[in-house]
Amino acid sequence: MNTISQFFIQNFANPAVMWFILGLLFFILEFAMPGFILFFFALGAWVVALLSLAFNPSTNIQLLIFLGTSIGTILLFRKWIKKILWTKKFAGGLEDEFLGKTGTAETHIGPGRDGKIDFKGTHWNARSADKIERGEQVTIIGNDSILLLVNAKKT
Repeated sequence: MNTISQFFIQNFANPAVMWFILGLLFFILEFAMPGFILFFFALGAWVVALLSLAFNPSTNIQLLIFLGTSIGTILLFRKWIKKILWTKKFAGGLEDEFLGKTGTAETHIGPGRDGKIDFKGTHWNARSADKIERGEQVTIIGNDSILLLVNAKKT
């Protein structure tokens, strides 16, 4: 039992290893929590891990580097990377599966009043320039992120 605890103390008490594991934890948690923030904290932890291997800075300096790198990368790169990832993920997919298709209004929808529609068994937030009553058929004409833009279906 003593050799196991010595193994962990010798191998995991190294600040670089702890920062790497913390970065890995942030990276894994990014998949569970939307928002694309924890990824940058993972980057910050990995930067500190690399610097800890090379220079062995004090704990206070490590924390300052972690916070500075994490916040700095969020401010500099989050919008840009999120835009690239979002565009690639959703480009073209909406047109084939949604545009021109019919759904049913679950709530009242109108100018200045978003509502919900049912489309293919899933509830979606929707917006329309038309006045649409609950239960009325709608045609999907576009999207704004995950909000569907709809018109009243012409009969």
